[in-house]
Amino acid sequence: MELPFELSVAVRYLMAKRKQTVISIITVISVLGVATGVMATVIALSINAGFRNTLQRNLLGATAHIMVLEKQPGEGIANWRELARKLAAQPHITQATPSLYTQVLIPGSRQPTGAVLKGIPEPRELKLPPALQHLKAGRLDNWNPVRGLPPIVIGAGLARDAGLALGDVVRVISPQGEITPFGPRLVEHQFRITGIFESGFYDLDSAWAFTSLKEVQRVLSVADVASAIELNVDDIYAANGIAKEISAAAGPKLAATSWMEMNRQILNALKMERVVTVVTVGLIQMVAALNILISLIMMVMEKHRDIAILMSMGARREQISLIFRLQGLLIGVAGTAIGLVLGYSISFLADHYRWLPLDEAVYSLSFVPFEPRLLDGVWIAGVAILVSLLATVYPARAASRITPVEALRYE
Repeated sequence: MELPFELSVAVRYLMAKRKQTVISIITVISVLGVATGVMATVIALSINAGFRNTLQRNLLGATAHIMVLEKQPGEGIANWRELARKLAAQPHITQATPSLYTQVLIPGSRQPTGAVLKGIPEPRELKLPPALQHLKAGRLDNWNPVRGLPPIVIGAGLARDAGLALGDVVRVISPQGEITPFGPRLVEHQFRITGIFESGFYDLDSAWAFTSLKEVQRVLSVADVASAIELNVDDIYAANGIAKEISAAAGPKLAATSWMEMNRQILNALKMERVVTVVTVGLIQMVAALNILISLIMMVMEKHRDIAILMSMGARREQISLIFRLQGLLIGVAGTAIGLVLGYSISFLADHYRWLPLDEAVYSLSFVPFEPRLLDGVWIAGVAILVSLLATVYPARAASRITPVEALRYE
């Protein structure tokens, strides 16, 4: 199958050995420039998507999609049972979970460690949080006492820092204490560790512990109240709109906040990072386009006589222009293909083998996650090829304006 005339000439011009080696070098550099820009964009966006999606999964493993809280901190939500049933019946709500939080101190064998103690109802009554669905050690069927002590499930990082293990007795001290005739007094509560979870999110694994709602009420010395009603929805990205409807249904003293509002700062930072990444890496594409422009201009100068001969033999100006546009297209396609292969390959290998470790205490993650997306590759390739084509506009126009008589006069 023969190639079209314009494409055949364009390929021959790109592949042929030229008198001026510098043009060939610039052409190779142009291909590598496009490939580098595409590869860098794919890798940068896969890192951004990896951080966003990993943090999103971890955040939703620690908190609900929507939190219903008191507008003004008070004694807690007393009618939490009725309110949970009412909110669970609202559209788009898949689960309503009452909960009670408090800061506690755990004096472990290694060092005293601060933690967040969260109380939830019986596991049989609801779907457990993601962090408790697959425990690293132990099991969670109910909140029944174990060898005379109430059960508690703690994070793997918390267990490591406090020097605790499965089956150990853990002491929990609430800063609130209890009021005595001689003033406040710290009270120690004992639990037995029946499970250890590891979500992969440092902040959750190193500082959270779960037990029954009733036990947290006992630790806080409060009545039968909850501090929040946690709601899960069928579409996490519609949580903002659903939260507004829930606020109206919850009553004037309560307010609903979505997970996106609670983590607005970090999500906005990731969004801005994505924009900055695209703009910064886009400069590489501009440099590659400049290389294509220079390469084609020098090629037009070198092929001045050949172009005149082609036109004198009947080639139309549109065909001459198309030859040089096709050269830019071929450079863009070749560079884009190389860049996509390298970008997706490096992203897959870096994520699979965890090439870039992180300090968990700083970044909350143990390694840099890569999550390349197919849609990103499609628009990156489209932009790279479009930029390559735009770089051919001037050289193609200059080639098509060559006058055969003037070009061959002194030959």
